Amino acid sequence: MAPRGDKSDAAVEAAVVAEPQRRPISTVLIVIAMQTEALPVVNKFQLTEDPQSVFPEGVPWVRYHGTYKDLNINLVWPGKDLALGVDSVGTVSAALVTYASIQALKPDLIINAGTAGAFKAKGASISDVFLASDVAFHDRRIPIPVFDLYGVGLRQAIPTPNLVKELNLKVGKLSTGDSLDMSPRDEASITANDATVKDMEGAAVAYVADLLKVPIIFVKAVTDIIDGEKPTAEEFLQNLAAVTAALEKSITHVIDFINGKSLSEL
Repeated sequence: MAPRGDKSDAAVEAAVVAEPQRRPISTVLIVIAMQTEALPVVNKFQLTEDPQSVFPEGVPWVRYHGTYKDLNINLVWPGKDLALGVDSVGTVSAALVTYASIQALKPDLIINAGTAGAFKAKGASISDVFLASDVAFHDRRIPIPVFDLYGVGLRQAIPTPNLVKELNLKVGKLSTGDSLDMSPRDEASITANDATVKDMEGAAVAYVADLLKVPIIFVKAVTDIIDGEKPTAEEFLQNLAAVTAALEKSITHVIDFINGKSLSEL
């Protein structure tokens, strides 16, 4: 016979788990890979750079923060590579800065925002903005049972049916790898992931968010058509400025929608 207290204990535990879902979102962490992507959002919300970094001494990671309506907004990007002076893109920097930011800032919600490539065969066009429903890696190939699933690292964003309906955003699966181009083996993995959008950070940010149990959504704006006629790097650079403007507008709409709502209302 089960102890009489089991049901009440279970009810208390369920209430504790459900409580963050019902509490209004207060602190938002926006993780962005590139300065060009970050600055329009910083300017829009009048965020200020933190003069006394919450990050370890010597790292190039940058945090901007401020208050917008009822939200505490933190935007972080990994900064410039200390040796080469370029944006610290890719999975390693994204995972590290996400981990450090969660530890320091205790966000209620993470928004991984940025530019990405996408497939016209999946209905994507330049400047389209997608909410990613699922994220996975396409360049971690480990052909051993179970390790293969670990390599793919499939994870889901939190459900946001009201956000999708209200803002009329496109929804698709996101695939992540550390190369801007796409090798034939990458393409096969991306196809297996059923991805519409391809980036260099999302699945790594998702891994850390899942590890530390922080809800996450992904907002990705299309700079280049992977199955198009133009070389990826050329098209990416050609469209970067215009698409970051579209990204900022979508992030603003997302933040406005989130304000005053709980996770369960998204």
